[in-house]
Amino acid sequence: MTGEPPPDKPASAPGKHIRLTSHPGQGASGAPPLQWGAADPLARGPVVGSTTNRSQRNVIGSHSGSYGVYRALAVAAGNLVKGHRADLTNTAPTDPVGPHPQWADPQKIVSIDPWGASVQTVFADFLERGYDIRPTIAVTKAHIHLPEIRQAIAFQRLKPDGRILLDDASAAVTKIAVEPVWWLPGVAQRFGVSEADLRRALFEETGGMYPELVTRSDLEVFLPPIGGQTLYVFGDLRHLADPTVTLTARVHDECNGSDVFGSDICTCRPYLTHAIEECIQGAQDGGVGLIAYSRKEGRALGEVTKFLVYNARKRQEGGDRADKYFLRTECVAGVQDMRFQELMPDVLHWLGIRRIHRLVSMSNDKYDAITGSGIEVGERIKIPDALVPADAKVEIEAKIAAGYFTDGAVPTEADLAAVKGRGLE
Repeated sequence: MTGEPPPDKPASAPGKHIRLTSHPGQGASGAPPLQWGAADPLARGPVVGSTTNRSQRNVIGSHSGSYGVYRALAVAAGNLVKGHRADLTNTAPTDPVGPHPQWADPQKIVSIDPWGASVQTVFADFLERGYDIRPTIAVTKAHIHLPEIRQAIAFQRLKPDGRILLDDASAAVTKIAVEPVWWLPGVAQRFGVSEADLRRALFEETGGMYPELVTRSDLEVFLPPIGGQTLYVFGDLRHLADPTVTLTARVHDECNGSDVFGSDICTCRPYLTHAIEECIQGAQDGGVGLIAYSRKEGRALGEVTKFLVYNARKRQEGGDRADKYFLRTECVAGVQDMRFQELMPDVLHWLGIRRIHRLVSMSNDKYDAITGSGIEVGERIKIPDALVPADAKVEIEAKIAAGYFTDGAVPTEADLAAVKGRGLE
């Protein structure tokens, strides 16, 4: 080995060095100040997390959440020019959102940038002056096709109307992608911990990936390397902020195995598609529907942990039983659930929501987080018994016993012990 670069790979430029920005005063003089919760976007200031000009950065981390790692790989491989600036021509939202009063309340929104969808307009002056500001929210239109909706039409539970549900059985939606933008003082307060303890835990548990968390207390905003959210709106998006218009909504946490591939060990896909049917029906009846889909795979424990738990559940003595449902997760992960719904209502406040008339969810954690944030909830809609897969009865019965909403009897310990799933065949 000669130490020369591989063929077709450019050699490093002479004098190239790594520039650390982990201490105040190292190139932050051009960074615009951030005043989280300011009603006026210019008083609030833009979130600048791009790496094209480090002197302009006013946050910890970088854009695109976990996909920022792929961007780094593209730069390293020579497929992406370092410092590329996005051309934002014609990328503006298809539907305007807000501003709503909640945007100016730092207690209501701490985990997303309320102005993230409109940087092209509200921060046009900064863009003209050379600041590389990226949208953290994108709003577009789509048609979604689901076999369950075709089935609902075939059984005459739904009927195409040409507006919400089209003749080809697709549903017309407004689709919104949201990246996480954390205001650390607010996130710490939301979890009831000190900001210093939060910063230290984030630094240590990410293997020291972001030293600015502990060295730059002047930087209060963090772009975490996690998945974001996607919102699907059925009907007029503006009606979400009108408490007199009936809102049917589900807040759903990602489950790739069920949502995409139809795995029957849980109720995720059948409950999601049932909620979509309810949203379509509600919008056709003059209301509006919302699905808020969060990237929190496996209760935010990840798919590897989730599959390990599946094996442990089905191999334990006595088989997969509802009375041991949570125990096996705790044995593997050390905790039952890491989704922490405390941050979940932020996106609802961003949409201006004040009342959810029909919440298609049985989760007590989600209900408590939503109502605890000041949003009223009317009717709660459980998953129909007929939609619960046989192997998912272990999950749903264990959750009802733990506090999930039900209009029926709460199972006893003896009842739970009798609910068993199949083995690993």
